[in-house]
Amino acid sequence: MNAVDAGPGNAVHAIAAIVVTHQSAATIEECLSRLRAAAGVAEIRVVDNASGDDTLAVVQRHAAADTRLRFIANPDNPGFAVACNQGAADCQAPWLAFVNPDCLVEVDSLIRLQAHAEALGGALLGADLVDESGVRDAAARRNDPNFARMLRAPSSARLGVPIDGSQAVQRVDAVSGALLLLPRALFTRIGGFDIAYRLHAEDLDLCRRARAAGAAVAVANDVRVVHVRGVSSRARPLFVEWHKHRGFWRYFRKFEAPSCGLATRCAVFMLVWGRFPFAVLRALLRRH
Repeated sequence: MNAVDAGPGNAVHAIAAIVVTHQSAATIEECLSRLRAAAGVAEIRVVDNASGDDTLAVVQRHAAADTRLRFIANPDNPGFAVACNQGAADCQAPWLAFVNPDCLVEVDSLIRLQAHAEALGGALLGADLVDESGVRDAAARRNDPNFARMLRAPSSARLGVPIDGSQAVQRVDAVSGALLLLPRALFTRIGGFDIAYRLHAEDLDLCRRARAAGAAVAVANDVRVVHVRGVSSRARPLFVEWHKHRGFWRYFRKFEAPSCGLATRCAVFMLVWGRFPFAVLRALLRRH
């Protein structure tokens, strides 16, 4: 254990890193190696959702070498939101960092996010996510979806927000769940992740509820993290797209539908689910 990171003087700044895995053998080794070396990390919790590859063997090896790391092996796959909440409940640190197994943090990534979050009064922070070629992930900076507006202006379906290079910290409606950090107190106050989402849109939901609770949501444009996207999802495009569209439909029903008429609700249903077969086809073509 790194005494600098876990010493008693740093208890108020201690970070628990929570990683949800599923068929993540391709990247979990490097992900955990980097988290173990990262400044500020006092606890690491890995929640595995029924991996059938070597993911757990890698996790067990890291757990044997580092007392900060514990894991939960779910016998089935209850979904990303459930697993995130499990990990948060199994640790005590006052800061929570949710890190995808295909995110590769630098030594100072999390403490720099934390410093920005503290400066904003306890905000929810995301990072400048890029792929291995340095191409930015559009999901790192997003507007809230507005499905009724999408019916009138299809171009508004693009949720990505351009980076404002003049700002080290850029306020946005939502950040990517691939890597986000927030105070435990905020996470607890808003009830954690909504477990009715199985996969996708739970990060949009969490950010929206954080803002409704009075917290800022922002991206640290000066904290760059590599995100090797879609390692575990490419093998199951139908599963992924089904739950992505199911998540968007839930998001609409939760936040927009109560203020919409029947005709609009029906039209949004057709918009979301009419896109589903084309999204599956595109995912299959991309896979092959």
